[in-house]
Amino acid sequence: MADNKQSANDGGRIPDVIGESVIRLDAREKAIGATQFADDFQFGPGLLYARILRSPHPHALIKKIDVSKAKALPGVKAIVTGDETPGFIGLYLQDRHIFCRDRARYVGDPVAGVAAVDEETAEKALELIEVEYEPLPGVFDPEFGVGPDAPLLHPDLGQYEVVNFVFPKPGTNISNHFKIRRGDADLAWAQCAAIVEKKYRVPHIQHVPIEPHVAVAKWDEGDNITLWGSSQSPFAQRNLIAKALGLSQSKIQVIAPVVGGGFGSKAGVSMEALAVVIAKAVKGRPVKLRLTREEEFFTTFVRQGLVAHFKMGCDKEGRLLAMENTYYWDAGAYTEYGVNMTRAGGYSGTGPYDVPNVKVDSICVYTNHPVGGPMRGFGMPELHSGLEQCVDDLAHHIGIDPVEFRQLNCIRGGDTVATGMTMHPIGLPECIDRVAKDIGWGKKSQPSAPNKRRGKGIAMMWKAPAMPPNAGSSAQITLSEDGTVTVALGGQEIGQGTFTVMAQMAAAALGVPYDWVKVATPVDTKYSPYEWQTVASRLTWSMGNAVVAAAKDARQQILDLAAEAWDEDPDNLDIVNGNVISYKTEESMPLKNMVIYGLPNPKGDGWIGKPVLGRGSFMPTYVTGLDAETGQGPRAVVHYTTGAQAVEVEVDMDTGRVEVLRAAAAFDMGKAINPEMVKAQMEGGLVQGISTALFEALKLKNGVVTNPSFVDYRIATTADVPHELFSEIVEVPQDDGPWGARGIGEHSMVPTIPAVANAIFDAVGIRMESPPYSSEKVYLAMMDAGIVK
Repeated sequence: MADNKQSANDGGRIPDVIGESVIRLDAREKAIGATQFADDFQFGPGLLYARILRSPHPHALIKKIDVSKAKALPGVKAIVTGDETPGFIGLYLQDRHIFCRDRARYVGDPVAGVAAVDEETAEKALELIEVEYEPLPGVFDPEFGVGPDAPLLHPDLGQYEVVNFVFPKPGTNISNHFKIRRGDADLAWAQCAAIVEKKYRVPHIQHVPIEPHVAVAKWDEGDNITLWGSSQSPFAQRNLIAKALGLSQSKIQVIAPVVGGGFGSKAGVSMEALAVVIAKAVKGRPVKLRLTREEEFFTTFVRQGLVAHFKMGCDKEGRLLAMENTYYWDAGAYTEYGVNMTRAGGYSGTGPYDVPNVKVDSICVYTNHPVGGPMRGFGMPELHSGLEQCVDDLAHHIGIDPVEFRQLNCIRGGDTVATGMTMHPIGLPECIDRVAKDIGWGKKSQPSAPNKRRGKGIAMMWKAPAMPPNAGSSAQITLSEDGTVTVALGGQEIGQGTFTVMAQMAAAALGVPYDWVKVATPVDTKYSPYEWQTVASRLTWSMGNAVVAAAKDARQQILDLAAEAWDEDPDNLDIVNGNVISYKTEESMPLKNMVIYGLPNPKGDGWIGKPVLGRGSFMPTYVTGLDAETGQGPRAVVHYTTGAQAVEVEVDMDTGRVEVLRAAAAFDMGKAINPEMVKAQMEGGLVQGISTALFEALKLKNGVVTNPSFVDYRIATTADVPHELFSEIVEVPQDDGPWGARGIGEHSMVPTIPAVANAIFDAVGIRMESPPYSSEKVYLAMMDAGIVK
């Protein structure tokens, strides 16, 4: 065997224990570049590279595709089109083919895919594919899209497979219409002392994770598929791709390493199925598809746009009497996810307020824009953006302080929400008080210069996990000979700290030190226990319940074994710091070895016990359906996380620049399993919310994204973080959560836009129809209002 020592001049490469292969791979590395060398080392020298030909039209019939010239290009191994993908794919609504067949519905819709020996060859092949299109009129505004003059984008809507809680309207561009009817809003208006009516828009934005979408697929001769992908939803990908291709789910293995940023963009299926279909054409060879940064902006999920109409009124004491809110969701060309966002926007359409008379229409509209999908907050940042500004205006109109108005009207435990569900105990009033105190509400601050004005704003929020009623979690606990613990689970780590929290829960429930516990990675659908998806801020609650159940299962097996060995009642035993102890006899025994080999039979013959394997699962079986016409039902959601944010801003009167100086966030997450991580989520979400309030928007012109790069699409940096940040933890336990915990990951981004908007209004007295509140937009609004000249 070769010497395994690393020489001084080998540049830190792989030790030469693998012999001559190092020399051969080094030579290949010089020829093809370091990136492809790394790919070859992981997936083998047979790895192919894929690129996608995309529609340049927002809406067009595909009349003809000629791939003959591209196929003749040296290095091209396969070309696929919609002919290979007759099936439909989608999570809640199956409304798209993996590759376009008869028509393209947005700029970027995948028309053909190429597999070649390298990306450069694949790109050249795309240029040789000839496609004949027949451009069609487009829909670029959701309000226009629901009208009679709009072209029909999905003529076959009535034939699509859809879940039973989504209500498409065949013959229209409406893929879901969710309604709430409570009390009688029409009669209530006459009783109102003050009424506010406003229209607000929220633009599309991009998630912009630092790591772009990337997937590697291999389809072997036995029709077994392995998919490696940066994914929040490995089990959902397995299921959806299998159904679309007519395969058994057991034929697909999805391996999902740690994700380099997701925020919802890597949930469900976006580009991963493309790689799988291309791999089918080159069986036995893995195919890698990596999106460019430009593609990332408009060919994967974007946060959908919203046009919202609000009407709300209160009595002379300031108590809300009625709301009538209509939401037109610009969900893009395909709405497999948009339909559920629309549903969430419907049942949460009043915001966290106690309102006796409610009329809400939440409408999902097909447009020829990029595909709307899940993003941090799942429709709640968009919904609250305008709603919380209207609440402020109503408070001012009736002459009540905005903080007092929210305290008077906010939802509390025991109240009946708009869907008829009884609200569980929450700490929203305390959240409001804390953020108001943190920023010195009611005290006017002096600006830093004569040409600047300061203002303070507040907003509150609620959000439920937007998921089907049967979204399940499962977990397994195994122990090694030395007593250390491995937790197997199917939820994904996307930077939110879920692996840390699951290890904490397992350690606490089992009775071992935290540093004895590790989480098995990567998530692999062939070996990992099932998890619906890493979305909806549900893992601490749902997967946490499964992990605790698995740990308790393992714990009980250990206690039963010790009880038999000691001839004791298991109820008198405990596991503390990795040792089984008896409160009756004060005996103690370490977990080492017994959890694998068992213990000697106290009767003298043989052994007792077995290798310990804990299993746990959880599903919220108590969520009920809602009436399609009224939205009423006993329990619409599993729970709500509530909270509030307050900010202080300074507006430059010469330039319109808005700077957030101080910001406070308070959320009731039931129980903070890891308080430092909770605070990090609250702070990170607030900064991301500031980014969407001040900077971010996809600029769309006739369906074309005109700013698909970081040159023209700005996101917040450390320079934009407020000088002072306050993060307040409020804990009112959830009855079905582990240690009372609820989620907090998405919620911290929800109220930021309206909090900033309300602070700008407090500073200079202007309202703008839509974020972002850029320097130019603010300055022009001040000019229109006659504040500056």
